[in-house]
Amino acid sequence: MTRVSIVTISFNQAEFVERTILSVLAQDYPNIEYIVVDPGSTDGSREIIERYRPRISKIILRPDQGAADGLNGGFAEATGEVFGFLNSDDMLLPGAVSSAVAFLEKHKEIDVVSGHSNIVGPDDRFLRRVYSDRMLVKAYIYGELFLMQASTFFRREIFDRVGGLNVKNRISWDGELFLNMALAGGRFAVTDQFWSAYRIHAQSITGTKSNKERLRRSHEEIFFTVMGRPPGKTDTAISFGYRMLRKILNPRDTWERIFRGPLFGRSLNS
Repeated sequence: MTRVSIVTISFNQAEFVERTILSVLAQDYPNIEYIVVDPGSTDGSREIIERYRPRISKIILRPDQGAADGLNGGFAEATGEVFGFLNSDDMLLPGAVSSAVAFLEKHKEIDVVSGHSNIVGPDDRFLRRVYSDRMLVKAYIYGELFLMQASTFFRREIFDRVGGLNVKNRISWDGELFLNMALAGGRFAVTDQFWSAYRIHAQSITGTKSNKERLRRSHEEIFFTVMGRPPGKTDTAISFGYRMLRKILNPRDTWERIFRGPLFGRSLNS
């Protein structure tokens, strides 16, 4: 039976981390290796993690250089054939791992598969849905492609092929990882199932307009790395074209934005 290794990176998320852990432990798939990494929480998170030590495969408590570095450390100790990672404020939905494994076993040619996500607030209140896009390298480079990280599973081989996550990327390490997998010849698929609950709160990366600006700058750096030049005036028009293409190719996500609001800049009080 395929072993699935899931890594959670936790840092000062005591309000949410127990719900994250329980969402993994409650999965019905019998061969999950769960690894939790905490580089030095001081808010009680470590005490919560320790409470579940008998049911967690490995707990890594050591300093790191950021989330990407911590995840690399977790995956370095993983023994599974399929990987996934879950932030300590997100949750897996029931049956997610079983469904992902079934898809990858049926589609041996696929290296990376993404499902969709429910967006929830700090109190687990449902806000809206987000639908993963199909991988188009140029669309990602122009900042107009989204794969829901918490709903994405990938084969160990493709992770090893790209050398893991970029430890210098402090805000969009997951997107850069998926882009590198695509550039390395990885084959992507999207399944029409919801596999995670992605939490937005006041401290989350997606939760504020200021972090949206940080994401924009990160995409510009990735653009320069791939294209060998900074974005110019013509690229603004190309980006707009990919934005319109995304609305056409992913109409349900467009509907959610129109009728339930954007992800950025929400009021996120519990």
